[in-house]
Amino acid sequence: MVEESAELTAASADVTTYPVAPGVRLNVRSGPGTSYQIVKVLPYNVRVPIYCQSPGTKVSGYYGTTNIWDNIGPGQFVSDAYVNTGSDGYIAPRCA
Repeated sequence: MVEESAELTAASADVTTYPVAPGVRLNVRSGPGTSYQIVKVLPYNVRVPIYCQSPGTKVSGYYGTTNIWDNIGPGQFVSDAYVNTGSDGYIAPRCA
């Protein structure tokens, strides 16, 4: 799992990254909702870039309840309820 964490860091070196909730192995889904397929699971204590955000399934998580989903890569979305963005609202453009 260390390789995956390093890959995320290297890929986002010039982009702001945000910490995933402590002690959480976060599911990454193919779209903005819990009905989308899980494409991978993030390791503990990783930071993720947020390229854009979309409304989707409402999720209750470590940082509250939200329907905002963060796009962290092509075809990769995580619930904003598990990402510490410092905001309860959108912090990136809406995904097209």
